[in-house]
Amino acid sequence: MFRYWNSPKYLPCLQTERLLLRPMERSDFADLYDYARREDTSRYLVWTPHPSPDYTRNYLAMIARLYRKGQFFDWAIVERQSGRMIGTCGFTKLDLQNRVGEIGYVLNPTRHGRGYATEAVMRVLEYGFFELQLNRVEGRYMIENTPSRRVMERCGLTYEGVLRQSMLIKGVYRDIGICSIVREEYLQFRQRMVAEAMTAR
Repeated sequence: MFRYWNSPKYLPCLQTERLLLRPMERSDFADLYDYARREDTSRYLVWTPHPSPDYTRNYLAMIARLYRKGQFFDWAIVERQSGRMIGTCGFTKLDLQNRVGEIGYVLNPTRHGRGYATEAVMRVLEYGFFELQLNRVEGRYMIENTPSRRVMERCGLTYEGVLRQSMLIKGVYRDIGICSIVREEYLQFRQRMVAEAMTAR
């Protein structure tokens, strides 16, 4: 049955080999502010750096309210080895009528290059296709952000093209690239990944 989250209990904890994905908590304040205040974190995102610790505290309070209303679908990415929140990953949009989700993610720059974004996105895709029974997941990115496109392609998403000057971000009209994967493709991609893992043993 196709379910809709209407409280934090419907945003379950998800695990990967190195990560824990769980709802954001107010106790994540220090870890979130550590990377959200950095210019290089939000360079290719729609939001600007957090200007103060109070801003981050208020943001987390707002997120708690949205979770309770079933209006926020991002997980905190927690590095299991350190226990630190190092980013977020989840669905920025859910079109339940058409079973389409838009995935988004951000990672502390100090954790770039370790495959964490790919690991988190793969787990969220699994949840979206198996638990939410989505038919399509798409991701959008500023075309200058080629690392983000590479993450999507490593997770099986296919590049579809560019939406020219489709978003006004920080006062500039930006070209937005879009990648996607549909259910049938995801199942085939997952099967290949399992087969490759078994062969590697």
